[in-house]
Amino acid sequence: MSKKIIASFGFCALVLQSYPQGINYNKGGVNTVTTAVPFLLISPDARAGGMGDLGVASSPDANSMFWNPSKYAFAEKDFGLAMNYTPWLRQLVPDMSLASLAGYKKINKMAAVAGSLRYFTLGSVQFTDNNGNNIGTFKPNEFALDAGYSQKLSQHFSVGLVFRYINSNLTNSIPLPGSSTTTHPGRAVAADIAAYYKSKKLDIGEKKAVFSAGLNLSNIGSKIYYTNNADESSKSFIPTQLRLGASYKIYLDDFNTITLLADATKLMVPTPPVWQLDANGQRIPDGNGGYLIAEGKNPYRSVTSGIFGSFTDAPGGATEELQEIKASSGMEYWYDNLLAFRAGYYYENKTQGDRQYMTFGFGVKYSVFTIDMSYLAPLTQRNPLQNTLRFSLLFDFDAFKAQNNAAPPATTTP
Repeated sequence: MSKKIIASFGFCALVLQSYPQGINYNKGGVNTVTTAVPFLLISPDARAGGMGDLGVASSPDANSMFWNPSKYAFAEKDFGLAMNYTPWLRQLVPDMSLASLAGYKKINKMAAVAGSLRYFTLGSVQFTDNNGNNIGTFKPNEFALDAGYSQKLSQHFSVGLVFRYINSNLTNSIPLPGSSTTTHPGRAVAADIAAYYKSKKLDIGEKKAVFSAGLNLSNIGSKIYYTNNADESSKSFIPTQLRLGASYKIYLDDFNTITLLADATKLMVPTPPVWQLDANGQRIPDGNGGYLIAEGKNPYRSVTSGIFGSFTDAPGGATEELQEIKASSGMEYWYDNLLAFRAGYYYENKTQGDRQYMTFGFGVKYSVFTIDMSYLAPLTQRNPLQNTLRFSLLFDFDAFKAQNNAAPPATTTP
């Protein structure tokens, strides 16, 4: 039954194609900004998931591609690889999940290349027509393939660039019920532009500390559509997002460190306007193929206009623009670089979905790999990740090489 609900939701998304065609709302009420391929906004790794879903200014690791690829230039190891697994909606559907793979290779002391793959599956879904007849079973899925480069411009500052290919196959080209419109996988290309700053060690009384800051403008790319007759109004924005953050790492002594972190994010896509409605509650055509707008701006515009206009297009003005900003805060404690404990808090305004939750996590580092886990506890409403664990496995190939080089030579018996 739950899978049929998911299938119905997927088909509704295809029929609507883009969020501006949704139901009119009252100014000052809920006006959630949504996009296509929202799996790109899911936190893939357990380390970031344990700190309130943040990471633009955290220390670099193999999963930096998902938060700030420019951090790779500051990686201390020559080569790293990470595998992540995130169950999704497990209280409703047993086989939905996000799996990801990420890795990097240092070219020299100043630069690194990296790549990643994210794969989101909705599990096996039985599709039906308007009469409830079975028209096939399919496993809807989406994936994103990334390639990136990171370069230090100084000893304390780096930049990064990522190119991304996105594929979203939700219907297996099944025709929309009751329509001659055919569907196909949605495809898009995008890029990330990132920057990272890391200070030298600062004197804080008798202790040392390091300040870091990061910026990532992600998913700058083409619109996506799923039907054969898509016009501008039926093409959807992908989740272009601006993320800013800072971290402060304090060296308590030779064995203990604690890092305090904070991120702020905002979607750089149009905010749904308030449409003018007639006496029957229907939108009023403007005579040019669109509809009259009571508050806000026309959402059917180019990607560039959508990005730059996202700061001034909310129907509620500056107040609503500020409400669209999501905030995360977290902490990470390490003992002897072997055992980590993490906690975090995520906040989203009530008008944007009202997601508020606490996260907890821990990590254990062995000689050649690190295991991270995280847990989410919702504070305001049900969450797709509540009562589930996220897992990450990171490999330290430098330690593996050192271990092999340290092994005694094999002896033979004459």
